[in-house]
Amino acid sequence: MSALSAHVVQSVFVATFTIGELAREFDLTMRAIRFYEDCGLLAPQRNGRHRVYTQRDRTRLKLTLRGKRLGLTLAEVKELVDMYESPRDTQPQLTKFMLVLATHRAQLEQQMADLSLTLDEVRAQEKEARRLLARGVATARQPSR
Repeated sequence: MSALSAHVVQSVFVATFTIGELAREFDLTMRAIRFYEDCGLLAPQRNGRHRVYTQRDRTRLKLTLRGKRLGLTLAEVKELVDMYESPRDTQPQLTKFMLVLATHRAQLEQQMADLSLTLDEVRAQEKEARRLLARGVATARQPSR
């Protein structure tokens, strides 16, 4: 079976995908894809009980995963993807995207600073423990009876 199903609609080639094909392509579970549907990120057509995903759905899934890798919330991803598809001017879309990225970058930078402080504290504690072990203090301090 091909990774791409093709259907001819009114003499126009339309690429469609099954949920399994998208799951394999993007290394996701079918449950994850259905979750993205529930969040409004994907809107497959139906053929009976089967979901039929279009190139639009595939692109939205790809953008969703890219947003997740950037650490965006699904609500932020949805807002940006919805703006991406609108026929309006791209200026507001890019401005919003820059704002979201700047906010996320600031959060990541704060997390890095917090982690750096924590690592410094861990290193200081390790150094003190080594010093005490080298002096034999840790074994010399036995509880008195």
